[in-house]
Amino acid sequence: MIDLSTLTTERRNTETYNLDQMSVHDALIKMNQEDQKVALAVSQALPQVESVTTAVIQSFKKGGRLIYMGAGTSGRLGVLDAAECVPTFGVAATQVIGLIAGGEQAMTVAVEGAEDSLELGRKDLVDLELSQYDTVIGIAASGRTPYVIGGLDYAKEVGATTASLSCNKNAEISKHATLPIEVDCGPEFLTGSTRLKSGTAQKLILNMISTISMIGIGKVYNNLMVDVKPTNEKLVERSKRIIMQATDCTYDEAEKKFEAANRDVKLAIVMILTDSTAEQGRAKLAKADGFVKNTLK
Repeated sequence: MIDLSTLTTERRNTETYNLDQMSVHDALIKMNQEDQKVALAVSQALPQVESVTTAVIQSFKKGGRLIYMGAGTSGRLGVLDAAECVPTFGVAATQVIGLIAGGEQAMTVAVEGAEDSLELGRKDLVDLELSQYDTVIGIAASGRTPYVIGGLDYAKEVGATTASLSCNKNAEISKHATLPIEVDCGPEFLTGSTRLKSGTAQKLILNMISTISMIGIGKVYNNLMVDVKPTNEKLVERSKRIIMQATDCTYDEAEKKFEAANRDVKLAIVMILTDSTAEQGRAKLAKADGFVKNTLK
């Protein structure tokens, strides 16, 4: 039998014993108060988050990947963060990958037994042809999910960088990762429902890791997402606006350079800032490892 009594995420919250008797008004206030504890809890783990983010940047610079793996809510959050890196930062879908126990169908329907399989975690990474240049981050609110442990153990065998993210102190998965992150948000508003505070903490940390690591490989200029992919009308207009903000040019000039750069926002910016043709701008960016500021030196 699994003993859950030692896990903070499974403890009852003394502030919500009478939850079923609260008015909607009072329940909302109490839930909001509990949620406010999350960011403070995450702040305590920033040194560990920094170590993981630095490792991810190193993986990217070596041609490696960031791979999240988890089950249930934890897995879904990893898949979500990975998917959103593609349009936001213009990376290939193969650079940041989210694995969830049970595969794609587990995004919407629970797959019985999948998270309890050590072998499945290993197999999913074998199928990805995991290499020593990759970073694997195992995510588990409970900190004990076998699927994640199996994956982390295999990643260590391969020589990949291993990290973990759990919402319990002294988590089991921390023993299987070189770079563990542990966040204690206290008991959940609804006992054991780790999609709440734990899920919020995980989302905040994944936001940090992916965003800051992308900054570390030149995907941002000032605070602008210059590698955004204009895949719809809204993003086309946002792209032109980013060019205007980065260069102080007019809308007409931004639109002209945007098209001349084959809708590559970063290239259009460099063309304007360095008075270059598209071909010259590409050469400057290649020499600058993709960092816009380095093309200005």
